[in-house]
Amino acid sequence: MSLCDDILLCNFPKCRTKLSGFAWVTACSHVFCDQHGSGEFSRSPAICPACSSALSGKLDIVRTELSPSEEYKAMVLAGLRPDVVLDISARALAFWSYQVHQEHMYQEYSLSRAEAQLKQMDKVLTQQNQSRELELGGMRGEIASLKKVMEEYKRKYSEVSERLMERNRQYQKLQGLYDSLRLRNMVVGVGDRDMLPQAVHHNYNTACHTGVARQATPQRSPQFLSGGNDGDSRFFSCLEADGAKTFFQFSSPARERGRPFMKKH
Repeated sequence: MSLCDDILLCNFPKCRTKLSGFAWVTACSHVFCDQHGSGEFSRSPAICPACSSALSGKLDIVRTELSPSEEYKAMVLAGLRPDVVLDISARALAFWSYQVHQEHMYQEYSLSRAEAQLKQMDKVLTQQNQSRELELGGMRGEIASLKKVMEEYKRKYSEVSERLMERNRQYQKLQGLYDSLRLRNMVVGVGDRDMLPQAVHHNYNTACHTGVARQATPQRSPQFLSGGNDGDSRFFSCLEADGAKTFFQFSSPARERGRPFMKKH
């Protein structure tokens, strides 16, 4: 109940709403809103929802108007002796004082329960904070270890990258040497093929012109003709005056010495 506003509150445990209009007042000094009073006191026997007191008397439960009219105020106590009026007023004030005291006690109870819940929540929060701090410390340790692992992997990656770059440089160098050697071999092969027919033709003409001299000196060994700069292709040429002899038809020097020199016509 608010002391400043001077408004009563419904004593139903789950209601606690401000009263206005009509209210149900009991002999045990409790008051209820019209909704809960109508629902609770319609049964027989009637029981107070606040203190569980039996309300069996005819005037133990009264439905009263909280804001009576001026005519009602003028006539409700009219004709009564002053002591009766004072007694009625004292009982009404006692009812009001009891409601204020009950509301004060209820607020203190609510405050103590809220403080107990706050302490409990503070304790739980402290435990949760400690648990979070432990988890946070563990996670920080894991992060530190992961950072060390990451640094180690970065170092290994750097080493592997450097070795890979060195291997790439060696590969590029070998590739350049291979390309230059292949190009040189191709040029040498083309030169050999171009020079081979010319060398054969030149040696053939030389052999034909010098066939008589070769017949006069048969002891000379056959001529070896090399084609190209590397000397891989060797050709044999031994032509007599008539050009019919081959290399394998030469006689040994001893037999040639025994023969007389004869000029063929």
